[in-house]
Amino acid sequence: MTEDFKEPIPSLQVAQGSVAWQTPSNIALVKYWGKRDPQLPENPSISFTLKNCHTNTKVDFVKRTITDGEFSFDIIFEGEKKEAFKPKIQKFFERIQEYVPFVSEYHFTITSDNSFPHSSGIASSASGMSALSMCLMSIEKQLNPEISETYFYRKASFLARLGSGSACRSVKGNLVVWGAHPEIAESSDLYGVPFSEEIAPIFENYQDTILLVDKGEKQVSSTVGHQLMHGHPYAASRFSQAVENISKIKTFLKSGAIKEFIALVESEALTLHAMMMTSQPYFILMKPNTLEIINKIWAYRAENDSNICFTLDAGANVHLLYPENEKEKVHSFIETELSIHCQNNHFIHDELGYGAKEMK
Repeated sequence: MTEDFKEPIPSLQVAQGSVAWQTPSNIALVKYWGKRDPQLPENPSISFTLKNCHTNTKVDFVKRTITDGEFSFDIIFEGEKKEAFKPKIQKFFERIQEYVPFVSEYHFTITSDNSFPHSSGIASSASGMSALSMCLMSIEKQLNPEISETYFYRKASFLARLGSGSACRSVKGNLVVWGAHPEIAESSDLYGVPFSEEIAPIFENYQDTILLVDKGEKQVSSTVGHQLMHGHPYAASRFSQAVENISKIKTFLKSGAIKEFIALVESEALTLHAMMMTSQPYFILMKPNTLEIINKIWAYRAENDSNICFTLDAGANVHLLYPENEKEKVHSFIETELSIHCQNNHFIHDELGYGAKEMK
């Protein structure tokens, strides 16, 4: 319940300080597309937490002499002050104030940078909002040292969700479920929970190379895309399908049924983009090189009896997923066949990670 995350009366006073966290992006295997207020998913999702695609965020805070209920903060992103980012953080603070009232009592200097291009379909809002949420929870921990570790991380995921839905899946790893599902223990629409069951060895240390087809701003934001699911002619069927696919992928992950895993993951990616193409208004985020890469992946898999597959987020870039035992061969395939379809031949090798890390 949301009441569980209302901040207790602080036991300590803290005049100023500095906290810092690194949190990763994530890539959904079963997608969520469509949400209701306040930032609740229309269907459950499950994601791989990444390792190398991350955001580093430092928050310096100092007690304000006047507390007027307003928010006071500056944002420095990759070395530059970013006024354009302020409305998003303002809205985030408005949403979370009842859970962390101290956000109006301090001036914050938020300094952040990414290890990957911003707004290019690598879920920069997921890593960015989860990193900020972890920093806020570190401040709450200073004010209330008695809060438990479980509460700390669960509330961080809860807060992150109010900034960006998928951000709640970036707090922990290596697999995270967001959205209530009858077969996932403790799953909730309010926060992400780690997938607690054992997975087959083939899915351990899984690899993800992000092929950067287009590093520019997306023509349609994810926020707008989610809104277009309201009244979508296929919305109800899609939400039901996602619930069923969580049940299926849960079984595949445990049994090691990688061929079935591949078919489900690729179908989920294409279904996500099919929802975009059948919205009103409709839109397409894939680029010609996205399709070139997908076709080459299919050809390589057939010719080499490989277990590579692709998934897509809400953008043009392709996530190439593969077991660690194919790493050397797949890297050669990427360099010789796929990189030419990437913007400036740019790709990022990544792998499963384990969530947020505090930076000292």
